[in-house]
Amino acid sequence: MSCSCTSSTNTQNELHASIMQKINNHPCYSQDAHQHYARIHVAVAPACNIQCNYCNRKYDCSNESRPGVTSYKLSPEEAVKKVLHVGGLIQQLSVVGIAGPGDGLANPKQTFETFALLKKYAPDIKLCLSTNGLMIHKHIDEIAKYNIEHVTVTLNSVDESGEIGSKIYPWVFYEHKKHRGVEGAKLLLEKQLLGIQMLVERGILVKVNSVLIPGINDEHLPLVAKKVKELGVFIQNVMPIISKPEYGTKFGLDGVPSATHKQLMKAQEACDINVKLMRHCRQCRADAVGLLGEDRSDEFFKESFADKSFAELSHHYNLNQRMKTHENIETWRRALRAANGKITQEDATNKDELSSTGDTMLVAVTTRGNGLINDHFGSAKEFLIYEAGDKAIKFIMHRKVENSYCMGKENCNGTYPIEEIKNALSDCHLLLTQKIGECPQKELESIHLTCDESFADEPIELSVLKGVRKHFFATA
Repeated sequence: MSCSCTSSTNTQNELHASIMQKINNHPCYSQDAHQHYARIHVAVAPACNIQCNYCNRKYDCSNESRPGVTSYKLSPEEAVKKVLHVGGLIQQLSVVGIAGPGDGLANPKQTFETFALLKKYAPDIKLCLSTNGLMIHKHIDEIAKYNIEHVTVTLNSVDESGEIGSKIYPWVFYEHKKHRGVEGAKLLLEKQLLGIQMLVERGILVKVNSVLIPGINDEHLPLVAKKVKELGVFIQNVMPIISKPEYGTKFGLDGVPSATHKQLMKAQEACDINVKLMRHCRQCRADAVGLLGEDRSDEFFKESFADKSFAELSHHYNLNQRMKTHENIETWRRALRAANGKITQEDATNKDELSSTGDTMLVAVTTRGNGLINDHFGSAKEFLIYEAGDKAIKFIMHRKVENSYCMGKENCNGTYPIEEIKNALSDCHLLLTQKIGECPQKELESIHLTCDESFADEPIELSVLKGVRKHFFATA
C-alpha cells in the first residue's frame, strides 16, 4: 500500500511539474508571468468558418483594440521574420500565437506552415493557437506534431438545444455547407466538445474563452464552467463582450452594449467555484505585440523586416542573449516571490479566506510590469484590481480606460476629464500608484477613493496587503 501511494504521489508531482514548466513563462496561462513576459500574435489566418454576432474582422485597422483586427496580413514567411525581428528587440518575448483575424484552423495551410518555420528558426519560443474549435478534430495530429502546447478554444454555450448558440452564431460553415441557426449551433458545440476532449487526451493545455453577453449567456456561463472542468480544461477566461456600433458587429449595430466591470465580476464569481479562471486577459488584437498590459503592434511595420533574410534576422534574434534575459527574469521573479511571501490566495472563494473580519476592500494598482507599482496615475491606461483583507489578497481583474488622465503638458494639471477613470474605479477603496497630482487626487477622493504614493516602486502584492492594513485594518 505504501509503495502504491508513493508512486501515485510521485506521478502527481511529476504532472504538476510538467504543467508548471509549460505555463511558467506564458503570459496568458500564468497570471504571474504576464507581468514579465511578452507575446506576439501573427495575423496569418484571415478566413473564418463561423460568423459570430460580436465579431467583425478587419485587416487594415490600427485604431481598434479588440480581437479580430489587424493592421496588415502576413504570409507564413513574413510572420516568422516578424517574430525574429521583434524577438531580438523585445527579448522577454516568450510566446507566439495565431489568433486570427479569422480562425487558425480555417486556414490550416498558413497556420501550420508558420508553426513549422517557427520550430526551425525560433526553437525557444512557445507556440499557441486560438480557435473556435470547429476543426480541432481534423487537425489534432498536426497540433501535436508541431508541439503546440497551448490551445485556446472559444466556447460560449454548452446548451445542447442550440437555442443560446443560435443567438450568437448566425451560421457555421462545415463540410462545404452553411448550417444556420439551431442546427449550426448544435453542430459547433458537438465539434467543440470533441476537440477539447482530444486536446486534453494529448496532454495539450486548453484555455477556454467565454464571451460574456448579458441577456444571452450570462446566466448560462456557470454551466459552461462546470462542463469545461469535467473535460479537464486547464483554465477558463470569461471575457466581456466589446460592443460599439462603429465596430460594425451585429450586436453593436443592434445596440447591444459592452458588458460592464460589475457584470464581469458577477459572472467570474459565479464561475469561480467550478474552474480555475484567467482574470488578466486583455482581449488582444490579432497582431498584438508586447506585455499584456501594452500593445506595441504599431511600432513594427512590415517594411522593417519583410525584405531581410532569415540569416540576418536569426542573428538579430540572438538566441543566446534571449536565454540570458529569461534567466535574469526568473532571478527577479524569485526575488519578488521572496519579498511578497505567501499572501496571494488565487483559489479563495469566500471573503473569510482573505480577512479575519469577513470584510475586504478593492485595491487599484498602476504598473508598467515587472511586478512593481511603477506607473504614474497620469499615464495609466489600465488598473490592476485586487480584493484584499487583512490576511491575504486575490487578483480580480484589470480595467482599461480609453484615455489616460494626462495627455501631455497641454492636457494635464487636472484639465483633462477624469470621469471615465472615476467610473472605472467607483467601487474601489484604495489606489496604489507611483505618483499622482493634487488635482486628480481630490477628484478621486470625491468618490471616496484613498490614494497612496508611499508604495512607489515596491512589489505589488505585498504593497496591496500592507496598504489595506494601513488604511482599513489599522490594528491588524
